[in-house]
Amino acid sequence: MSFPFFHVLLSFQFLTLTLRKLRWRDFIHSNNPVAAALLCKMGFTEEERVEVKKEFLRMLVRMQLDPARQRLIYGFFERYLKLTDEEEKVLMQEVNKLDPELASKIMELPISYEEKGKEIGRKEEQRKIAEKMIKERFPLNIIAKITEIPVEEIKLIMENGND
Repeated sequence: MSFPFFHVLLSFQFLTLTLRKLRWRDFIHSNNPVAAALLCKMGFTEEERVEVKKEFLRMLVRMQLDPARQRLIYGFFERYLKLTDEEEKVLMQEVNKLDPELASKIMELPISYEEKGKEIGRKEEQRKIAEKMIKERFPLNIIAKITEIPVEEIKLIMENGND
């Protein structure tokens, strides 16, 4: 950087932290919320995904953070390590195997499954709307367009409704 009356030389040096090279297990006993959030970016195998999330949830319970901080950390974690529905089922089985007191505290986390609940609620509402439209004899393609439910699924709803 130069000025007519002065010359400034700036030099920046940064340390690089490669999270993928860190072992996630080395951080699970930490009480640092940032360490908990960054577990999702550390080195783990595909088979360890469920275990990483289980340990993350244990960390959240142990740290006893306020709900706002829990949501922030959980949101970051979920952004980078989103489990499939099958993995979520395995996770729930694993959580239920934990000490009952710890398992109940994990289930009480305000953020643990509220997004899943909202998604399930939206799907139930779509299904109810589809059922009403079927009763009113709307064309299948219109029902599918409005409810965003595939035509094949609407046909199943129709079949089950006639039982």
